[in-house]
Amino acid sequence: MRPDRRERRLVAALFVSGFATFSQLFDAQAILPSLARDLEITSATAALAISATTTGIALSVLAWAWLSDRIGLTVVMRISLIATTVSALAAPLAPTFELLIAMRGITGIALGGIQAVAMALLVEVLPRHRVPTAAAVYITGNTVGGVTVRLIAGPVSELLHWRIGLLMVAALGVVACVLFLALLPRGLEERISRPASFRSALGHVGHHLSRWTTASIYVQGFLIMGSFTAVYNYLGFHLTREPFSVPAALASLFFLVYFVGALSARVAGELASRVPPWFVVMCGGASVAVSALPMLSASVEILLVGITLLTVGTFMAHPMSSTLSGLEAGRGRVQSTALYQLSWLTGAAVRGWFGGVLYDRYGWAGVVGLSTTLVIAAGGIAASRAWATRMGLSGQGSRA
Repeated sequence: MRPDRRERRLVAALFVSGFATFSQLFDAQAILPSLARDLEITSATAALAISATTTGIALSVLAWAWLSDRIGLTVVMRISLIATTVSALAAPLAPTFELLIAMRGITGIALGGIQAVAMALLVEVLPRHRVPTAAAVYITGNTVGGVTVRLIAGPVSELLHWRIGLLMVAALGVVACVLFLALLPRGLEERISRPASFRSALGHVGHHLSRWTTASIYVQGFLIMGSFTAVYNYLGFHLTREPFSVPAALASLFFLVYFVGALSARVAGELASRVPPWFVVMCGGASVAVSALPMLSASVEILLVGITLLTVGTFMAHPMSSTLSGLEAGRGRVQSTALYQLSWLTGAAVRGWFGGVLYDRYGWAGVVGLSTTLVIAAGGIAASRAWATRMGLSGQGSRA
């Protein structure tokens, strides 16, 4: 059966929400060199502009998940995106770096609602066999949002000012918010809202954390996205210094690789309908691992190959892991998808910052070394879960 109009509108709305989420989450990545230069701070300190947002999301996702049980998933998403739009417009106006970081944190807290419930909404509403493909569309929205704002914020920050770059991205967020509110179908709340007590929600959290079936998914997200964020946070610094000396505005063009990531996410979604999702995750991890050597090259062309392999692998593994967090939950799907978001965002915040410490001390090799270490651990988990799936030792969560 082909998706009906209501389902297509839902998937389109989630694509827009993914665009808004990543545009407001990673817009600062493209302005880090300009921010560090303007405020005379280290690369690790500048990266706090990203870590503050990811930390804000991580701190809020479980609270948003509980609230969604009380008032409905789509209601939470509407509130979250409106609050994100307002805070993102205010953040570039902060007069000091400390206030900028605080406002970025508030933006992250607002974004937590989208991150907490979007995947759970797909799992609850769509037929199981269509969830991976729809999830890939959502992740594609993340990708398009991420690359679009980097291509805007990076050059604008160099030509005008980093504050202007952030404001232009926030204006795009306004458009995305309006489109989301117009596209999201009405009437879904009655079908998916399940009033629950705070104690019940905590019970679901404990249940998921105590099962390796779901806990391994959360660890996977922590490792893979920590690796990815560490590399992309400091790629701009690496490209603008020796031996490349690429102008910062042109360095932003490297983020076009995200479009290849968007394609790989769609391919991964289709592939997961034919083979067990953990095999897709394992293939994605292998691609990231292979990327390490070319990323160390002094040739910009070979470096681009490495960045492409990293991006393709991440956007194969991440959407599938996110989907599995809902499909394998069995019960308390909102809490499970929120825990996955908490895990990958914590990885992005912690490893993204720590990558700067390594970069300031050991250079680009330190960042690549961190990325490789994380992905080897992730690959071990994915391989063990793929083997367990093949041997029939890991069951899928039911839709009950």
